Amino acid sequence: MNFSNIQPISYLKTNTSDVVKQVLETQDPVAITVNGRVQAVVQDPVTFQKTQDQIAMLRILALGRKQIEEGKVMDHDDVVALFEAEDKES
Repeated sequence: MNFSNIQPISYLKTNTSDVVKQVLETQDPVAITVNGRVQAVVQDPVTFQKTQDQIAMLRILALGRKQIEEGKVMDHDDVVALFEAEDKES
C-alpha cells in the first residue's frame, strides 16, 4: 500500500480533530502507524462509501461473469416472453 500521509498513533491521539479536518477537506486517507507499521486508516465517509459501492459492483460483475461461464444465462427474447407471460397471469 502506498499512502501519501502517514502519521503515528501518538499524533492521532494529540491531533484528532486536525486529522479529521484534513481528511474531510482533502478526501485523502491518513495511515496510522503503531510501532512503525500501518495498523489503521482514517478515511472520510463519502470516499469510504464510494469504495464500498465499487466493491459491491465488482462482486456483482464477478457473479455475472461466473454465471455466464456456467451457462446460467437466458436469451433476451426468452426473458421478454417470460415477463409477458407473467403480465398475462396478473
